[in-house]
Amino acid sequence: MIGRLRGKLLVKHAPALLLDVGGVGYELEAPMTTFYELPEVGSEVTLHTHLLVREDAHLLYGFASEQERRMFRALIKVSGVGAKLALALLSGMPAQEFAQTVQHNDIARLTRVPGVGKKTAERLIVEMRDRLPDLGLAVPSAPNAQTASAITGQTDAIKDAVSALIALGYKPQEASRMVNAVDSAGKPSEDIIRQALKSVSL
Repeated sequence: MIGRLRGKLLVKHAPALLLDVGGVGYELEAPMTTFYELPEVGSEVTLHTHLLVREDAHLLYGFASEQERRMFRALIKVSGVGAKLALALLSGMPAQEFAQTVQHNDIARLTRVPGVGKKTAERLIVEMRDRLPDLGLAVPSAPNAQTASAITGQTDAIKDAVSALIALGYKPQEASRMVNAVDSAGKPSEDIIRQALKSVSL
């Protein structure tokens, strides 16, 4: 099983990555929380990985931290939660915010994530509550504020942000609305996605 990869980042187009490891190109998918921490294309990066073997495909997922990977593995064990939905959950809220949401039985917050209905949200709360300590998550008393950093951007960044949100499960019209609702001027796609996802939790 592939547990970790270290190599040159060739492509990052949320949620997909291409990593060159010794001349072999590994295709991975990663949550937006990992994308926020990735270096520029061409840089070396180390990712914790999870290999999912299906009858029709072998899928590789990459994570910036071991805690993210443990969270992903815990989520896909929940009935009704597959890898795509687990990525959407990790992208929609940081691990600490997820822990607080579960502890506070905040079904409404969970159902804002695309693909999560009321029954799935209830299962997440019931099944994940006891697993949080094993994931090393200390529940804060108040939500952690997130700040979006502005670097540089262009029109392509908006298209990339919409495409990434669609890949995470949002409908095209909803993804466009979310991106258009944030200040995207001069920002890279990662920051636009971060702000769009943050607006859903407000």
